Amino acid sequence: MRSDDRSGGAHWVATYLFSQTGNIVVNDIQARFVFRDGKICEHHDSFDMWKWSRQALGFKGLVLGWTPLVRNAVRGQALKGLKAFQAGR
Repeated sequence: MRSDDRSGGAHWVATYLFSQTGNIVVNDIQARFVFRDGKICEHHDSFDMWKWSRQALGFKGLVLGWTPLVRNAVRGQALKGLKAFQAGR
């Protein structure tokens, strides 16, 4: 992990059950942060989307996981989940 007053980053590995398919996912992630007033105001994760989709979605991810169609669908679901989480706070 690295950081200063304005930005930071971290490498982490997330291992979890992808609830939509019941598949176990091991996701190797590089995270970048931007800080403002001592708080995280931006957070960006980078990872191999095709590798993730093969694990999470199985055969469908293997065949289609690299396509913009699947990437955009996954991003849309993630954003929907984030908004639901934020609404529940």
